[in-house]
Amino acid sequence: MTAPTMNGLIHNAVRRDLARLSAALHPWRDGDRERGRELEQAFANLHRELTHHHEGEDAYVWPFLEGTGVGRDLLAEMEDEHAAMSAALADTATGLATLARTGSAADAAAARTSVERTREVVGRHLDHEEDALEPLLRGHEGSAEWKAVTGKLRHRSPGDAGSFFAWLTDGISEDDRAALRATVPAPVTAVLSRVFGRRYTREVAPVWHERVRS
Repeated sequence: MTAPTMNGLIHNAVRRDLARLSAALHPWRDGDRERGRELEQAFANLHRELTHHHEGEDAYVWPFLEGTGVGRDLLAEMEDEHAAMSAALADTATGLATLARTGSAADAAAARTSVERTREVVGRHLDHEEDALEPLLRGHEGSAEWKAVTGKLRHRSPGDAGSFFAWLTDGISEDDRAALRATVPAPVTAVLSRVFGRRYTREVAPVWHERVRS
């Protein structure tokens, strides 16, 4: 099995958080507005990371691929899927905002239905991208042109980079951790996560690891 690229590692983190969110919404204690607010905040972090990721693809990766001869039809499919993802994520954000306000079991069930729709839409796109584009991108690894693209994708403030790595490595599998070490030196990941990723570690990670209250 081919080790995942950074793109694949991000995809796996997105799948992980959507699965966590779905699990956290059932069972639900009616009236638990505090838990609703926690989940809204944790989802906002995922929403932000995924939006940053697909906006970077729209701005840099698709033009790069078009320049290498990848068909416009395929790239248009990717853009359409990004639009569908954005709509699904916005719907889930609205559902979680309602749950944070009411804490009701009925709104938790509605939010979970939205999350499952979002998992389907997002998962379909991630699978399509990995199947259709990852093999093409691997062919350009090491080229100056692709390094220029990845440099733009990775350009973030220390705070944003720290939050990203703290999120990416939260519950990461050993295989994915090994793949990450092959891309980013472990000391760099550790320093960014621990020093600049403290907000994620303090405010977001505990939400995912807290047992659902009975």
